[in-house]
Amino acid sequence: MSNANKTDSEWRAILSPEQFKILREKGTEPAGTGKYDKHSASGVYSCAGCATPLYKSTTKFNSGCGWPAFFDAIPGAVTRHEDNAWGMKRIEITCTACGGHLGHVFKGEGFSTPTDERHCVNSVSLKFHDEK
Repeated sequence: MSNANKTDSEWRAILSPEQFKILREKGTEPAGTGKYDKHSASGVYSCAGCATPLYKSTTKFNSGCGWPAFFDAIPGAVTRHEDNAWGMKRIEITCTACGGHLGHVFKGEGFSTPTDERHCVNSVSLKFHDEK
């Protein structure tokens, strides 16, 4: 069965309760609590749900927002969706392979990055692999 077609029971069997809440129910970890917020090693950040590579460490930057921030994803790895929850219009980002919720992308905030975007990603949605 592909990752995108797993049932909630199948996801619960492989994810921690916190990972399930964020990846499958679109939750958010509290700001400043994630293990990758200030993480700076060289490597690749993959989806915690399906292990698909999502972000290279070369695109990570310190935005001060309390969550890991990236200015771009690995091409094709992340899908954008309009999110009108909480009475505001935002762009949700999900793992293209499994549909897991990653966070949101914000544009035009003035960060000096090549894209002027901030992919604000929950640490719980990620798994880091050192560059080898």
